[in-house]
Amino acid sequence: MSIILLILGFILVIKGADFLVDGGSSLARKLQISNLAIGLTVVAFGTSLPELSVNIAASIEGASEIAITNILGSNIANIFLILGIASIIFPLTVTKGTVWKEIPLSLLAAIILGVLVADKFIDGKNFSEISRIDGLVLLSFFIIFLYYSAGIAKETSGVTDQLQKKIYSLQRSVVYIAAGLVLLILGGKLIVDGAVNIATWLNISESVIGATVVAVGTSIPELATSAVAAYKKNPDIAVGNVIGSNIFNIFFILGLSAVIRPLPVQSGNNLHIATLIIANLILFVCMFTGKRKILDRWEGWLLLVGYVVYISLVIVLR
Repeated sequence: MSIILLILGFILVIKGADFLVDGGSSLARKLQISNLAIGLTVVAFGTSLPELSVNIAASIEGASEIAITNILGSNIANIFLILGIASIIFPLTVTKGTVWKEIPLSLLAAIILGVLVADKFIDGKNFSEISRIDGLVLLSFFIIFLYYSAGIAKETSGVTDQLQKKIYSLQRSVVYIAAGLVLLILGGKLIVDGAVNIATWLNISESVIGATVVAVGTSIPELATSAVAAYKKNPDIAVGNVIGSNIFNIFFILGLSAVIRPLPVQSGNNLHIATLIIANLILFVCMFTGKRKILDRWEGWLLLVGYVVYISLVIVLR
C-alpha cells in the first residue's frame, strides 16, 4: 500500500506541476519573455514544485532527512542524470551568461549550503542543522536570484518558446494554477508518508529513500522538460531549466523548509553535499573541454557515469 501511495503521489505532483508550468508559460509568452528567462524562472519553478510540495509536507511532519536529501539528491540527478541524458539526445550549446553566471551561481548555492551545515566544524557544536536564520539567509539569496532573472528578461525579450505554444486566457490559467496547487499538496503528503513507511519496512534510513527514490521521482518533470527541449534543439530551455531548478531548490525550497521547521543535518549528508559541489564543478569544467560552451555527447556519458558512482556510494554507505 505504501508503494501504491508513493506512486500515486508522484503522479499527482507531476500533473500538478504540469498545470502550473502550462499556465505560467502561457503568461510568460504574453509578456514576450525569452526562452532563457522562462527556463530560469517559470519552467524551473514549475518543475521544482514536486520538490517544494514534498519538502513542505516533510517539514510539517518532521521528516527532516527526506526534506534535505530530496533536494540534494534532486540537484545531483539534475546535473548528472538529466543534463547527461539531454546532451546525449542533442549536444547542448550553452550561452556565455550561463557559463559565467548561472552555473557558478548554482555552485555557490551548494557551497553556501555546505557552510551553513558545518556547525560541528565551525562552532564546535555537537550537532548540525539548517536553522530558521539559515533559511532566511537562503531566501535572501533567492531574492537576489529573482532580481538577476528579471534583468535577463528585460535584456532578452521577444523570443518565443518552442516547448509549448498555447496561450491560455487569464481565467483558464487561474484554474490551472488552483488545480495544480491542490494536486501538489495532496501528492506531496502521499510521497512523504509512503517514503517514511517504505524506509521503516526495509529497515533503511530515510536519507537513502530521499536521495534515491524520492529525489529521482520529483526530478521527473525536469527530465521530461530538458529531454523534450534537447530533442527540439532548444538548449536554452534544457540547460536553463536544470540550473534554474537547482538554484530554486536550495535557495527557495530548502530556505522555506527551514523557516517552517529547523532541519537537523546528519553526518551522512556530507556525501550528498560534496557530490553536489563536485557535480557543479564538473559541469563548469565541461564548458571548456571539447567544444567550448557545448555539452557534448561524450560529456553527457561522463555525467551519467558520475550518477552511477554516486548512487553506488549511497547504497554501499547506507
